[in-house]
Amino acid sequence: MALAVRVGADWYDPCCDLSPRFQYLQLKKKLEDEFPGRLDICGEGTPQATGFFEVMVAGKLIHSKKKGDGYVDTESKFLKLVAAIKAALAQG
Repeated sequence: MALAVRVGADWYDPCCDLSPRFQYLQLKKKLEDEFPGRLDICGEGTPQATGFFEVMVAGKLIHSKKKGDGYVDTESKFLKLVAAIKAALAQG
């Protein structure tokens, strides 16, 4: 059974150089490359600009733009997600 990873984002953010949808697709690819066949990644978009970009792993909030994390745009932010996913996978 694949581990559930949910990424919620507003698909349009006028203040951003790269669209949140692009950020989501880029993150999804990186996670699928890191954990091939082990994750069930879904994206949920909001219809309006909200500044929303959150990543939940197995129902637990791991990353939140609104809480100051920004986008997953650095290696350290990505590695934080990887560590959370590895811990969740180890718990079964």
